[in-house]
Amino acid sequence: MTDGFVDLRSDTVTRPTPEMRRAMAEADVGDDVYGEDPTVNALQEAFAARVGKEAALFVPSGTMGNQLALRLLTRPGTGVVAGRRQHVVVYENAAAAYNAGVQFTIVDDDDGTLSASDIAWAVSAADHHYPKLSLVCVENTHMPANGAPWPLARLEAVAACGLPVHLDGARLFNAEVATGTPAAAYARCATTVMCCMSKGLGAPVGSLLAGPADVMAEARATRQRLGGGMRQAGVIAAAALVALTTMVERLDDDHRRARRLAECVAERWPEAGLDPDTARTNMVIWRHPRASAVLDRLRADGVLAGAIAPGVLRMATHLDVDDHGIERACKALSAA
Repeated sequence: MTDGFVDLRSDTVTRPTPEMRRAMAEADVGDDVYGEDPTVNALQEAFAARVGKEAALFVPSGTMGNQLALRLLTRPGTGVVAGRRQHVVVYENAAAAYNAGVQFTIVDDDDGTLSASDIAWAVSAADHHYPKLSLVCVENTHMPANGAPWPLARLEAVAACGLPVHLDGARLFNAEVATGTPAAAYARCATTVMCCMSKGLGAPVGSLLAGPADVMAEARATRQRLGGGMRQAGVIAAAALVALTTMVERLDDDHRRARRLAECVAERWPEAGLDPDTARTNMVIWRHPRASAVLDRLRADGVLAGAIAPGVLRMATHLDVDDHGIERACKALSAA
């Protein structure tokens, strides 16, 4: 809840739980730029172990984690294969060109995944004066595709194309809970993996990037170049550690509630083409020609939703919205 509203704009709007606040207040801290913050170190070790990587680095945001991967795994003047609606393509303010000197080779991602055949074609196209490729980026879950989780076999096929893979796993644990596929199994398909602690897991701030130890050592230096060096960051890492260790299993509640919202949207606007069966995680995405009017009406009824593109609406469930809030939202949807 946000000032009396049912806030479904994003899963980033959550406030730290009492356990997180206690952990923050009591955190053992040091200077993380020197690598001496014990709470940050514990968080990094826990995340690396959870995703099966040698090392991890705590960063202020998921965007910084993605940008570090692009800086470290690409060469300027090369192409990066990614879906046309992925976060790294659309929602990072053209940072890839600015920070890494790369351009995107865009492929279809209508169902939230990339086709290995599309990637293979793009690799072959380099023989015909198309950009040479240095990396594939995938997003799991894929937010604009109703938060679709990747089937593991499809991600393995992408990895088999031979290019390094960066996994934008901002909501990776939503994929784990929805599919039963461990995060480490997904991460085995990628050189680096990023995950946000401040989305579904509910921490107030922070993300982690994991990968080989030598890549993470360089990531630490590059993080400093981008202004991301933090000092007594254990205060925020403590909340992220609580999120990582206690908040994954409850994501199933968010998924159940998103399905309820999707059913309401499909009933109210059957012409939107939203299939509730596709709402497998915590995102509900649909189209409406008068999106702003819908948002205004929902707000008048005490419900906050958002838009991710012209005419494309979104609701995101999270730990701060309970079943009562979902029913309020469904009532508002029915009246919109």
